[in-house]
Amino acid sequence: MKKKRRKNQNKIANNYLGMLAIGFVAVVLLVGLFMQSRTLRNRLAVYDARAASLEESIEDEKARTEEIEELKKYMQTDEYVEEVARDKLGLVKDNEIVFKEE
Repeated sequence: MKKKRRKNQNKIANNYLGMLAIGFVAVVLLVGLFMQSRTLRNRLAVYDARAASLEESIEDEKARTEEIEELKKYMQTDEYVEEVARDKLGLVKDNEIVFKEE
């Protein structure tokens, strides 16, 4: 009888040790998952900031492209040609009087 009790007690003790080991492994895995999720959240925040920055750059470049298109249209007008002729070449119209500073 005593041998059976000791065997049963040993089995119970081994069961508790096994359950304790499984619990420990589960806690270690949960801590690992928590740390990994924290790292992923930090990466996500960095990527979100980078995406916002890139969106802002895209908007700036779109505005710049519009300005360039407007300048391109303006450069094809007679008004632009006249302005360049006056500024760069010093040309004047027939009925204009030019005053020069000394």
